[in-house]
Amino acid sequence: MSVELQEQLVFFGCLLVAIILHEISHGVVALWFGDDTAKRAGRLTLNPVPHIDPFGTLILPALLVLAGFGAFGWAKPVPVNGARMRNPRRDLLVVSLAGPGSNFLLMAVSAVAARAAFQSAPAVSRVGELPLLTEVLLFFALANLLLGVFNLLPVPPLDGASLIERALPREWLPTWHRIRPYGLLLLLVLVFWTNLLGAVFGPLVDRLFDFIVGR
Repeated sequence: MSVELQEQLVFFGCLLVAIILHEISHGVVALWFGDDTAKRAGRLTLNPVPHIDPFGTLILPALLVLAGFGAFGWAKPVPVNGARMRNPRRDLLVVSLAGPGSNFLLMAVSAVAARAAFQSAPAVSRVGELPLLTEVLLFFALANLLLGVFNLLPVPPLDGASLIERALPREWLPTWHRIRPYGLLLLLVLVFWTNLLGAVFGPLVDRLFDFIVGR
């Protein structure tokens, strides 16, 4: 197996775990607020199968890797029923934040661990030549950074769109609901035909790597 293929496989595995934990966090916070819909649907599990969205979890990440954009995506949304919550408008906002918030927390923990592991690792020319544990920690930090930031974009079906929906005045919601079905098309345009994601992610990824390698 080539070093490049190993890097892609390790990163994809880290991304898949990050996506699953992202979705579970939505369900756990919803349960905390009184909504057990995700629990009853079997979505509070580390088993990846119930979380897989064919396009967002498999096809889009694969296309991005082949196109040289790296990889990120989303899982099947966790079912949430605001009517079961004590304060639906406020609680749904916190539930939406739980996914990206969990990614940023996991990024911080794994980045600190990767920095400590990197200090004792041998000098190498690329990530794939690092000891496997160090490589996994580094890529897990990277996957959570990308996933957390990506999901905060204000485009349906991402969490950033949910945040906008929770914050909009009620009289604006009918217009927003008419726009939502075109969110995926807009997302694909942003990913494949603009440099917006590179402009957003580039500086953040550089900062993360600088922290891990101790620059």
